[in-house]
Amino acid sequence: MRVHLFRRALLVAVIAAALVPAAAAAAPRMWVGFQDDPSFRWTTDRSETLDLAAGANATVIRTTVYWYRVAPTRPANGADPFDAAYRFADLDEMVRGAQQRGIEVLLTVWGTPKWAGPAQNQLPRSLADYTKFTRALASRYSGRYAGYPHVRFYSIWNEPNRGIFLSPQFDAKGRSVAPKNYAKLVRAGYAGIKAANRKALVAIGETASNGRDRKVTRKGLQDTHSPGKFGELLAKLRPRIKFDAWAHHPYPTSPSMRPTQKMRWPNVSLASLAKFEVSLDKWFGRKKTPIWITEYGHETKPDKRGISFTKQRDYLAQAFTIARKDPRVQMFVWFILTDRSTVKWESGLVTSGGARKPGFATFTSLARAVDARNAIVEVSGENPLVRFSALQMAYYAPAGSGVGVSWELQQGSQILGHGAPIVPLEADGWVSFRPEFTPVRGRTYTLIVRANNEAGVTFTRVLTLIGR
Repeated sequence: MRVHLFRRALLVAVIAAALVPAAAAAAPRMWVGFQDDPSFRWTTDRSETLDLAAGANATVIRTTVYWYRVAPTRPANGADPFDAAYRFADLDEMVRGAQQRGIEVLLTVWGTPKWAGPAQNQLPRSLADYTKFTRALASRYSGRYAGYPHVRFYSIWNEPNRGIFLSPQFDAKGRSVAPKNYAKLVRAGYAGIKAANRKALVAIGETASNGRDRKVTRKGLQDTHSPGKFGELLAKLRPRIKFDAWAHHPYPTSPSMRPTQKMRWPNVSLASLAKFEVSLDKWFGRKKTPIWITEYGHETKPDKRGISFTKQRDYLAQAFTIARKDPRVQMFVWFILTDRSTVKWESGLVTSGGARKPGFATFTSLARAVDARNAIVEVSGENPLVRFSALQMAYYAPAGSGVGVSWELQQGSQILGHGAPIVPLEADGWVSFRPEFTPVRGRTYTLIVRANNEAGVTFTRVLTLIGR
């Protein structure tokens, strides 16, 4: 049955175009979610697992785009998002599933195909191939093609400060080469993504929390850089390199170590994140570099290094609190959601048998409190433009279709204004409108938005507006 645009109410997440909390003094909002490629993409219960993530109030899913899997053979036109050589089926399904549940996606592009380079963890022979692939990827998920959702977040490579993911780290004489090679990947990948989708946000770094900063001689050990030294060397090579955020994995040195563990600089744990942020600003000549925590977690028993379920819950809460207090942290991704008997990594919040660990309820509660779709944003001028996420609508309706927006502006118990326009759904799955008021500098307002479409999709969100 069709639902009238003005009678079906919802509170929709209203959020600033910049996607960041505007007021440092206020409790920041974060994109919060999981990375769990097997559970979200390859298992038979993947749809149910996406439901589980949505039920835990996840607002983002990070997944790895394995270049060598998507492009097992050289495409005829690498920049064509629909080249016959590409194998996007599982990724397409996951991105659509996330959109259907109102969850944004972060795509981390890693892994050189055999036809492009000597190994998965080495540079392609031609960086133009990487640019073409990232362009095809971002174009496919630009929102311009029916049935292919818009993807907002991207990152370049995974843990490039570790040899297992980017090799070599040092040359035969022990001189650092990984930062230089990574700079090439960043320039190539950033160019491809932005050429296809200017609205995409691209993070670099994806750094592991620790490293040795010297070539190892002992067999069985991998060469690594500390994240601090890696970032510093990258900035010396390319101080004006373009990026929208720095992604980091601030794991402790062992699952049994607390989130407050202090590592010797230039290693970077959660406890030293503030120093890292200031250093990034200095090295790259930026102000308030945004931080995405794109991997974090604590393994539980039966892993031999694992902790108890209750201790995992407590550590999760501690880590989350540290991230939440940091106004620069825009994203917090827990690795993983569900333990699998075939994967020997037990940091999930659900056991392989399907039982929820105590940390699941804690995550759900904490994620609800910082939902980035209930944004805190600064606004100014007469009738300021406001944007909100309507991803679920985009799953069922095309770009340009009508969205009914019934809004009410409050200040304390006083209602300052209201309206009910019909506005178009945009290609990125968001909606824009202008509430009719002029904010006063320093004052805080609550904007309640009730929106719906003819497909019967509804949302419930509240926005905090701060006059600037």
